[in-house]
Amino acid sequence: MAHGAETENYTSIPAISPDSCETVSAVAAVDTLPPLEGKNWVYRLFNSGFRINDPRIRYPKFAQFCVDVYNWGDRTFNSYDPDYVVGTGKNWKIIGKSYNWAQSYMLTFSKNTSIRMISDVYSDVGAHLCFMAVSVGYDFNANEFIGEPVSNRTNFEFNFTCALFAANYQRSSTKGGAHVTKFGKFKPSYNKELNFSFDGVNQESTVVDVYYFFNHRKYSQAAAYCYSKYQLKSAGSVIAGFNYTHQQIGLDFSMLPADMLAYLPGDYDHYNFRYTDYDLMVGYAYNCVMKPRKWLFNITVLPSIGYKHSYEDSTEGRKDMFSTNIKAMTSFVFNHRSLFASMSVRFDGRAYYGDGYTFFNSNESVTFQIGVRF
Repeated sequence: MAHGAETENYTSIPAISPDSCETVSAVAAVDTLPPLEGKNWVYRLFNSGFRINDPRIRYPKFAQFCVDVYNWGDRTFNSYDPDYVVGTGKNWKIIGKSYNWAQSYMLTFSKNTSIRMISDVYSDVGAHLCFMAVSVGYDFNANEFIGEPVSNRTNFEFNFTCALFAANYQRSSTKGGAHVTKFGKFKPSYNKELNFSFDGVNQESTVVDVYYFFNHRKYSQAAAYCYSKYQLKSAGSVIAGFNYTHQQIGLDFSMLPADMLAYLPGDYDHYNFRYTDYDLMVGYAYNCVMKPRKWLFNITVLPSIGYKHSYEDSTEGRKDMFSTNIKAMTSFVFNHRSLFASMSVRFDGRAYYGDGYTFFNSNESVTFQIGVRF
């Protein structure tokens, strides 16, 4: 299941263009707007289309306090240069989503031999209803619907994006459902590329990312991944932040046939990696505007370095070592009035340096989304 959230700017007076920079007094605005039905502020909020700053709404004290706090946070954390970024002028979104992901594993040994594996492609399909910074939805396992693959896996994701920073949390696990595509110097007898089904892989990971956009006045990550902004001119930003990763990965090669095990490189037929990374990330993101409010292309690259702590139950026991990881993503967005569609690709790679070998695992995903703002 996946969830997302982002903060958005909305114009409180419908008679004014959402992208206008002009100021108008509340009294003058009330005089030019039609009256709202109902005396209760809840009904007025509903009839205004949930424009929380509509001057025709008279809130009770606590509700007004909540609105004031939201407006302060919006001004502080979500303001842009209107020559570069503007809001969409809509409070609501309905989004249909197809999230497709896989995991890769590679053991490279000092004698220039390697073991490579890739998981099945997992697909989650769902729909989400979004109001301002809140998203509610449900994603179901499309693999079970079509009957394959049957490997056990879970995925949960939460994202928050505003002008100044972004925060992401992801927890995933898989069991089995992998394919060995290279196993040392082993050659299959049928003289074709190796693609051996392998259930000896178990993986659990928890990842937390928090990063800051230095050029947050002109660059909008939300325009590329949350569809709550329009990037009017091309702009980029240096990014810096912190990454926390905890992984536990087990590889049991003893489950392979004897003819393959004869070519097993390395000293072990079973590897267990359980470690925690604490990394600093520094990278760059760029929004290329091909046509304002229509076509947008984004690329974001975030390498990271830091400290890796390996635990006692790992194959090599407790170790403290240097951590190097990388995160990269790209998005292609099309907007047509209230409609939008996108394709985004993400890559998260992590390295582990053992005695006589290097272990690298990664998560790759492609997401298709289509939706409407209202």
